[in-house]
Amino acid sequence: MSRPLRVAIVGAGPAGIYAADALLKSEVAAEPGVSVDLFERMPAPFGLIRYGVAPDHPRIKGIITALHQVLDKPQIRLFGNVDYPNDITLDDLRAFYDAVVFSTGATADRALPVPGVDLDGSYGAADFVSWYDGHPDVPRTWPLTADKVAVLGVGNVALDVARVLAKTADELLPTEIPANVYDGLKLNQAKEIHVFGRRGPAQAKFSPMELRELDHSPSIEVIVDPEDIDYDEGSIATRRGNKQADMVAKTLENWAIRDVGDRPHKLFLHFFESPVEILGEDGKVVGLRTERTALDGTGNVKGTGEFKDWDLGAVYRAVGYLSDALPKLPWDEATGTVPDEGGRVIENGEHLQSTYVTGWIRRGPIGLIGHTKGDANETVSNLLDDHANGRLHTPSSPAPEAVEEFLAGRQVRYTTWDGWYRLDAAEKALGEPQGRERVKIVEREDMLRASGA
Repeated sequence: MSRPLRVAIVGAGPAGIYAADALLKSEVAAEPGVSVDLFERMPAPFGLIRYGVAPDHPRIKGIITALHQVLDKPQIRLFGNVDYPNDITLDDLRAFYDAVVFSTGATADRALPVPGVDLDGSYGAADFVSWYDGHPDVPRTWPLTADKVAVLGVGNVALDVARVLAKTADELLPTEIPANVYDGLKLNQAKEIHVFGRRGPAQAKFSPMELRELDHSPSIEVIVDPEDIDYDEGSIATRRGNKQADMVAKTLENWAIRDVGDRPHKLFLHFFESPVEILGEDGKVVGLRTERTALDGTGNVKGTGEFKDWDLGAVYRAVGYLSDALPKLPWDEATGTVPDEGGRVIENGEHLQSTYVTGWIRRGPIGLIGHTKGDANETVSNLLDDHANGRLHTPSSPAPEAVEEFLAGRQVRYTTWDGWYRLDAAEKALGEPQGRERVKIVEREDMLRASGA
């Protein structure tokens, strides 16, 4: 093949950008070359780093710097504000590219099968995260009227939600939160936040640094009940074999034995409490019923038959993310992923030619952002193996300008990598008068205008 290998990547979050990076570091990139186009439904790149990480996490936002260096490369183009499959379909992509990689991530909440989940005041954590991260496709306001709030789940998203609910609006003002989020948080009535985990401290999925950060706020008093510090043989084995789990357990132990201080907002971390029902009156949340659990020796838990009702005005479900099914691709309902072998999409036992997956759409929403890199390397390695062995199809219109002409013909207002630099500058200019690094632009139309789409 005398022309560069043409690859489309659908989704410009970390998973997609890592795949692009792996392609550019391959031997094929040297000769005859690789040309990568990233398609992203949002007007801006970076996926969950922009719309899924809490605004007071500048350390994680620092990953954007590394991703920036990849997108700066001339062999990569960004087509933002392009929705699969409404603006461009799989058949369209096949006409322009030798291979298509899907890296669309996960943005919806996993279901929690308990009664009362549909009550007013029962929220999915993903929706709340989208609101405080200024996602253009969610409402601009959020009801923050409850003074006692539950967060169900013991992962980093649960911690993010609990921390944002427990901090004051002014504590979050130095971050990039948009004006509507600051105004909403100023009205927040929450004084008590209760985080519930079904299992014990050794099974918590927090990362140690995220957990410790809870205690850094001058307005948050973190409280752990000494009764909840319990380990069985399975838990002890987990701590011995997993340094992170051990660090989390040690932090929780230290908090359990200290005196409760006088910071104004109380954040309780409860373990061995399994949610069985969200309680309601007149269609609104008024509480949560949990069943006390006990360790069974293996690190798992069993119910004790002892129930407790908690007086609460809102419940946030942070029990995991779920990906959306992708039209024209096979789908596993149980796992919320596209079936694959080594990143090759598998349909009816066969590899769907020239079609690949990486990231959460491939393996589910688990692991930290960095774990996605190994995933991308494996997928790209198999794509390049198929290329070397003549297993990729041949596109009918591989010229780079063919895609631009197609999108123009469809009247798709797409953004570019240059457009991101313009949007980036516009957001930084908004923050400057207030001494803030940036203020995020929320409205899609405003993002498109700032990007020069």
